[in-house]
Amino acid sequence: MAPSRLIALLDALLAAEVEFVVIGGLAAVLHGAPLVTSDVDIVHRRTPENIARLLGVLLPLNAHARGDRRVLPPTESALAGRGHILLDTDWGAVDVLCEIGDGQDYEWLQTRSELIEREGRSVRIVSLPALIELKRAANRPKDRLAIPILLATLEARTRDP
Repeated sequence: MAPSRLIALLDALLAAEVEFVVIGGLAAVLHGAPLVTSDVDIVHRRTPENIARLLGVLLPLNAHARGDRRVLPPTESALAGRGHILLDTDWGAVDVLCEIGDGQDYEWLQTRSELIEREGRSVRIVSLPALIELKRAANRPKDRLAIPILLATLEARTRDP
């Protein structure tokens, strides 16, 4: 389950028309997997216009680098780069990923994603099969624990469309 503050953050991104793909635990939750998540993970389109819209959501929420005492806000240049920007906001944690891995950016994920409707808006989330593959590739303990749940969710969706 996703806490309501994370859903509010997702809704704020949608209202600002930020182009992104939801990945990670929130994508699993949106697919109906019985998991709990504590952050929003997105891969955003790195165009100047989209980065400006993204900053327009993040900065008013006092977004700043997680774990840094200097409370540094995200910057346009960082969001246009290739790294992972891990942020805390007034509404919770958000991981803004320029790429998941080499060449695995927004455009790469678009072909591995699907649109779902949320409150009259379309949300792009990584497909369940692609999410399973990403979790396998990450191979972290928390990902290995999630894979059987994601596989069962995929099986249930395939069985009961």
